[in-house]
Amino acid sequence: MRITVLAGGVGAARFLQGLRTAYPEAQITVIGNTADDIWLHGLKVCPDLDTVMYTLGGGIDAGRGWGRDDETYSILEELRAYDVPPLWFTLGDRDVATHLVRTQLLNAGFGLDQVTAALCKRWQPGVTLLPMSNDRVETHVVVDTPEGRSAIHFQQWWVQYRAELPALDFRFVGMEQAQPGPGVVEAIGDADVVVLPPSNPVVSIGPILSVQGIRDAVASGPAPVVGVSGIVGGRPVKGMADKCLAAIGVQADSAAVSAHYGARQLGGLLDGWVYESGDPAPDAALASLATSTLMHDAHSTAELARETIGLVT
Repeated sequence: MRITVLAGGVGAARFLQGLRTAYPEAQITVIGNTADDIWLHGLKVCPDLDTVMYTLGGGIDAGRGWGRDDETYSILEELRAYDVPPLWFTLGDRDVATHLVRTQLLNAGFGLDQVTAALCKRWQPGVTLLPMSNDRVETHVVVDTPEGRSAIHFQQWWVQYRAELPALDFRFVGMEQAQPGPGVVEAIGDADVVVLPPSNPVVSIGPILSVQGIRDAVASGPAPVVGVSGIVGGRPVKGMADKCLAAIGVQADSAAVSAHYGARQLGGLLDGWVYESGDPAPDAALASLATSTLMHDAHSTAELARETIGLVT
């Protein structure tokens, strides 16, 4: 079986752990969001790609769900001593090594897809990890500050301000020129199943679908498309997706998120939708499954992945 997953960070990475366990013989391709990438201190940082790579490769900080395990912060402390901003982004020493290698390879002329493949040789994630695009795309958030209305990088809004500044709009800078990364459209077209995991619909899955040709490939491809709600009881399981949804006028509940993606037979993307038992049901046009979507441990995560794929196959 060939399974293609459009992935953000923590929620998608955990789901992928279960998917890999439930379908050990499957060829799993992950199309990773790169719109929250950022350049810091001259280094190219790819948070979502790294979260997937570290999680599946056994190097993640399991408590936080992001960053390296057994991390130290000597570099960050020295930057603070030099008073060199930005200091709000937590760069760990081990993590910096990844960014150094990535930046060196990019500066040598390799594409982000080639660089990601080289990094994955160390981590052996058990999946093929593809950036959504080799082109630079950045999510910026329009907010009101005491100095007036401005657009700030998504990471600054998310990390420094903890999404406490109300988001008025999200803009994917560079998206007009962005092309799908090598192998991305083919991975969608060749898949037996396409999965939208429990990632932020606005700033994780949204940018991937906004790259020219990717939404059309998902909507018109031969493979069934199944999504998993990351909203339980009106709140995101992880992160601040509710604040992102509010900015685009979508209610934070499972039915509203499924409607945001849309049923394929009504011109949307989805054939199936998996959501938390007791939450609002999706449109009747979708095959749906109410179950436990909370990924407590390896067993429950694998079971969720198995139920998700089983809904549409």
